[in-house]
Amino acid sequence: MKKRWLISIILVSMMMASVGTYSAMKWIEKTAGAEEKQYYRSELDEKLSKVERAYQLIVEQYVEKVDPEKLIEGAVEGMINTLDDPYSVYLDRERAEQFNSSLESSFEGVGAEITQTDGKIIIVAPFKNSPAEKAGLKPHDEIIKVDGEKVSNMDLYDVMGKIRGEKGTKVRLEILREGVKEPLVFEVERDKIPIETVFSKVLNSGDKKIGYIEITSFSRDTGKDFREQLRKLEAEPIDGLIIDVRGNPGGLLSTAEEIANELVPNEKPFVQIANKDGKSEKLYTRLKEKKPYPMVLLADRGSASASEVLAAALKEASGAKIFGETTFGKGTVQQQIELDGESHLKLTTYKWLTPDGNWIHKEGIKPDVVVMQKELYRLHPVQADTVLKRDMNNEQIGYAQRILKSLGYEPGRLDGYFDEKMEISVKAFQKSNDLPVTGVIDEETIRVMEQRVKEEMEKPENDLQLQAALKYFEYGK
Repeated sequence: MKKRWLISIILVSMMMASVGTYSAMKWIEKTAGAEEKQYYRSELDEKLSKVERAYQLIVEQYVEKVDPEKLIEGAVEGMINTLDDPYSVYLDRERAEQFNSSLESSFEGVGAEITQTDGKIIIVAPFKNSPAEKAGLKPHDEIIKVDGEKVSNMDLYDVMGKIRGEKGTKVRLEILREGVKEPLVFEVERDKIPIETVFSKVLNSGDKKIGYIEITSFSRDTGKDFREQLRKLEAEPIDGLIIDVRGNPGGLLSTAEEIANELVPNEKPFVQIANKDGKSEKLYTRLKEKKPYPMVLLADRGSASASEVLAAALKEASGAKIFGETTFGKGTVQQQIELDGESHLKLTTYKWLTPDGNWIHKEGIKPDVVVMQKELYRLHPVQADTVLKRDMNNEQIGYAQRILKSLGYEPGRLDGYFDEKMEISVKAFQKSNDLPVTGVIDEETIRVMEQRVKEEMEKPENDLQLQAALKYFEYGK
């Protein structure tokens, strides 16, 4: 293979290819017009000599032996890096397989969606019932170390590779969290992460039956599962519907379209797709009539991407209300484009706009009714290297004080000082949980405290956002 031809084919592929698509959005695939193709061909011919010259110099004159394939991959990665877009990345074979596996029925790892923002590795959200969620990781946590290695200068997919691993192995994550001074450390045991993404039930609100559907991610089978469970709820019948996308980091946008087809009438577009020239295409569902019952969508800071597409469609094109918090704010669409049979580009090719033409990127979707959760849902784990006891004063004691207060054991102060009232509170907790009544916070006391917090978080009556939605149906729109 001649070097010039090898470089040409890769560059041409980057600029002109439009095969394969991240999120299976076949309805947005476009091919450039003849004039645009000719323009890029001309530009390529003009600039290619510089790339070829650099390639030849390195291969022929660099003091060490080099791998020509790595040079080509480096050139492609270099071009992607100049875009300053965390969502556009070069995927070699290993990365492509890693990315695609997250959209399948299961994979092995810790179960958390991560992204890269301003050079920081941020957790968008842990998956429901995943090791990451059970360990206490939360949306917007910043990962700073993986197994003791700093990740500040790493590529997103390199970090993903370090976090993923075989079931039963452990990974140590050091994170920064808003409102916490010192880094938190989590040791998470990897597991098989089943992508069961739709959960439904019927809730009572006064004399009304309210359908509840939680969508944890937008995977390949999510649309089908949603349709089946919606049909079962409607057969009850139901007087209203709550759709819960809290902590849902997104996934396949084509799945958001499938769900929109069940809920959003085609009087307005459910989404608009805009290209780099600002031209937008309005996309409509097949649904002709509005649902006969009112709808509420629950969202929070971990609701991103496809979750936001659905949220905007329900709000602006179906009249649904959003309860909770402002969403994450991802308003771009990526296509996975094959380069040479093994490697791919995941390239941002479009912006998506809400039915009314709004771009929510980096801003998110504001709820119609702002509802903040109890402090119970914002507690931080206690991570102490030593037993915590009376007259000590540190940040970890402050976390323990807030946990005790949220569980109904009044510690008095919340400033991190372990005084006599705090000791009495600890003893009361230990007594009611069949622990040795010592008045000091040891490893076993911390473990039980965390267990009780998780139990309280799972109780519907403590979920203020859910309860507000149910009251909305009970007392009328």
